[in-house]
Amino acid sequence: MILYINVCVRDDSRTRRLGEALLRRLGGDVVRVNIGDMKFDITDQAFLKQRDYLIAKGMFDDDSFKLARQFAEADTIVVAAPYWDLSFPAALKQYIEKINVLGITFEYTAEGYPVGLCKADKLYYVMTAGGDYVPEEFGFGYIKALAENFYGIKDVKLIKATGLDLYGNDPEKIMEEAVSNVP
Repeated sequence: MILYINVCVRDDSRTRRLGEALLRRLGGDVVRVNIGDMKFDITDQAFLKQRDYLIAKGMFDDDSFKLARQFAEADTIVVAAPYWDLSFPAALKQYIEKINVLGITFEYTAEGYPVGLCKADKLYYVMTAGGDYVPEEFGFGYIKALAENFYGIKDVKLIKATGLDLYGNDPEKIMEEAVSNVP
């Protein structure tokens, strides 16, 4: 099963277009999570206290862990997130706070190092950006570090189209090239 995490909120999202092209190439069953349709709890003291209680009691079947279980059980993960303000949309961080669950997506060794519990062997991070200044460490790098170091997903790929809004560039040509180069 492919888990498609769609963080695109615009109807005409170029990132979504690139993500959909990847899904067509991958084939198979796709479960879609549309982050724009979700409402997340605020990660405050009450939220953390409840989550810690459920984890301590081993109550991983609680509905609050549904997204974490879904993430952990996926065979392949595709994250489609536009590059905004030197990163990804804040809603993706909220999603990450929901899926980072000790005992579902990762655990710690006795020495305090994280060990991934996720089934997926591949994660694709799909992004588009209007400009060309897109330092990977601010978006993709963060997701890659989580995937490799916490979730146990070692094959993490970036698929991108940049420079879409720069004067003189042909955004349609850039998108067509990016879509044609999707693995």
